[in-house]
Parts: sequence; C-alpha cells; structure tokens
Amino acid sequence: MKKALENYAFIDSQNLNLGIRDQGWELDFRRFKVFLKEKHGVAKAYLFLGYLPENEKLYNAMKSCGYELVFKPVVRSKKNGVKGNIDAELVLQAMIDYQNYAKAVIVTGDGDFYCLVKYLNEQGKLLNLLVPNRYKYSTLLRQGMLPGLPTIFINDSRHLLEYKKQHP
Repeated sequence: MKKALENYAFIDSQNLNLGIRDQGWELDFRRFKVFLKEKHGVAKAYLFLGYLPENEKLYNAMKSCGYELVFKPVVRSKKNGVKGNIDAELVLQAMIDYQNYAKAVIVTGDGDFYCLVKYLNEQGKLLNLLVPNRYKYSTLLRQGMLPGLPTIFINDSRHLLEYKKQHP
C-alpha cells in the first residue's frame, strides 16, 4: 500500500522573523512548529536561513524543535552588513520535493516568491500562504494579484504563537 503524501512547509526565516518583530512581538518557534503540524498538517518544515558560525546555538535549538535547516552562506560587507538571501534555495527545495508532498505551506510576505506561490496554487499544490504581517507584505501576494489565494496572517494567531519569557 502506498503511503499518503504529507504537507511540507517552506519558511523564509528572515521575512518571518522581521515581519513578526516589526509588530513588536517575538515568535515562539517551538509553538510555531506545533501550529504548522496541528493547523496545517505539516510533517516537514524547512527553515531557510543565512549561515553564521556564531549562531550555532540558535541552529541547534531550531533543529531540536523539528525544523529541517537549509543554509546559504552569507556575504559580509561594510556597506550592507550581512546578506544571506535564501530565495533561490527555497524555490529550488519546493520544486525538488514537489512529488514528495501533498500540499505546500509557504511562509513569507516577500513578493520574490510570487512565481512559486502562483505556480503551486495553479497546480493545486498550495495549501496556504502564511504571511507574517497583515499590514506589511508584498503587493504581488495580495488577493488582487492572485485571486483565490489561500492566505493566512500569522499576526492573527499572536495569542498562540507569541514567545513568553519563562520566569524561574
């Protein structure tokens, strides 16, 4: 008997993190992973990020939450600081795994992913687009550009996903 395909999430970590922080709160990545599994049936969640050796502790924490990390080497410059654009890696992974998942959940508000979101939606392979900030995301990803796009705003679930500092 053939195993049923499961849903995969492809997460633009920089857009997610900055989109949430712009609203004055911090995402609890452990809760977010549970949210992806319980609300969206996600079995595998890829987290795309620029690699910095000094962030190894953070990477280990993300792995322990169950994320599959996909790194891109970062470029450092005096003018722009650190740059680790992961767009191509996310699109490539979504297409490499295309036959392995039932539906994709794309987590970003970045219009650079318009072509991927549009294609997956047209093929019936997009479960949801999860946008970190309802008030600040690309015009390309709005309903007018992609009619019928299944969009969910992460800030609507702040009460479930906000990191709450533990007091001893």
